[in-house]
Amino acid sequence: MNEDRVSEKTVAEVAARAGKAFERLVQTMAALRAPDGCPWDAEQTHQSLIRYLIEESYEVVEAVEAPEGTNLQLLREELGDVLLQVLFHADIAAAEPGGFTIEQVIEGLDAKLHNRHPNVFSDSSDESRMTAAEQQVFWDELKKTEKSDRGPLDGIPLIFLHWP
Repeated sequence: MNEDRVSEKTVAEVAARAGKAFERLVQTMAALRAPDGCPWDAEQTHQSLIRYLIEESYEVVEAVEAPEGTNLQLLREELGDVLLQVLFHADIAAAEPGGFTIEQVIEGLDAKLHNRHPNVFSDSSDESRMTAAEQQVFWDELKKTEKSDRGPLDGIPLIFLHWP
């Protein structure tokens, strides 16, 4: 296991380093999509990037399910490629009327994780005693409540309904 996961102090240090690296990455994306940047990057749309998001997601699965066990080097690379897709979509959305920024994506995810893990982020002792199975049920119930107007397969292209 990586020693970076040892203490809260180390978590803060890792977060600070990751924040700096993420800031550089956001600046890199902005430069690539700028008018004097890369023409290919600048002309991408949410629709044109769908195939890359799907492709990179499958490559994450391949890295995890490698015959010799999870290929961590490949997994790190492929997760970076998925992160690129997240940044791409957020950068495109930021330029659209009513869009959002990568900061809003991160804040929304953090709020969701806090909301769906009261056993970790709440003062209630009952919730802190949940087992992993109970937490999964709780997560699923919250997700249903948050997205009550959608079924579990709504929005998923038919091709993925047959994915192993």
